[in-house]
Order: sequence, then C-alpha cells, then structure tokens
Amino acid sequence: QVQLVESGGGLVQPGGSLRLSCAASGSFSSINYMAWYRQAPGKQRELVARIDSSGITTLEDSVKGRFTISRDNAKKSVYLQMNSLKPEDTAVYYCNLGGRRFSFTGVRDYWGQGTQVTVSS
Repeated sequence: QVQLVESGGGLVQPGGSLRLSCAASGSFSSINYMAWYRQAPGKQRELVARIDSSGITTLEDSVKGRFTISRDNAKKSVYLQMNSLKPEDTAVYYCNLGGRRFSFTGVRDYWGQGTQVTVSS
C-alpha cells in the first residue's frame, strides 16, 4: 500500500517560516507529480504548489515569491518551504502524489493525512 507521511506543520507568527515535508512509502513504477494542497476552515481545498516529474513547478498566485516546492526523487519526498507567512496561509496542508503502481492500471492519486499550519500573532 501507499502511505504519505507529512511533517513540519505548526504555529508560527506572521512573517515566519515553516518547511513542510512529505515522504511516500510504497513502490511506484513512476511518479508523475507531487503537490501540496490546503484547506482553510469553511473553504474548499485548493492547490498550493505542484511539481511534476520533469521539475516544472506551479504555484498558487498568492504564494508566489514566498513558497518554494521541491522534491527528492530518490526519497520519494516533496517539500514546501514557506516564507513570509501570512494569517491567510492558515490551513490544513495536504500532500498529494500522482503516480503509477505495479499491478495497477493508470495514474492514481494519493493523499496524506494533512498537517496543520497556523499563522497567528
């Protein structure tokens, strides 16, 4: 089975920084993309950042210039460096992986359990 384990969330003051990590267990024939989503109370889940197999990144407009997504292919891990955090960044952040597994057809989507990020004075 696949498991995505997230870490690095917590409470931080505005202007502070956090680094989220997500490590995937399980074997994949390929990993097409890894991403971070977030969901604030009363809001829909939204894409924050994504990195595909070629290293191309996508960032949500409000985090451009502040957040950086990166990955370590060998470790099947993805990271989100969050700088200059704002209260509106407060949300549960979810790790997401799209990949192919042996003995399964097509690309499947996998999710972590979520980690809380709270930005408050």
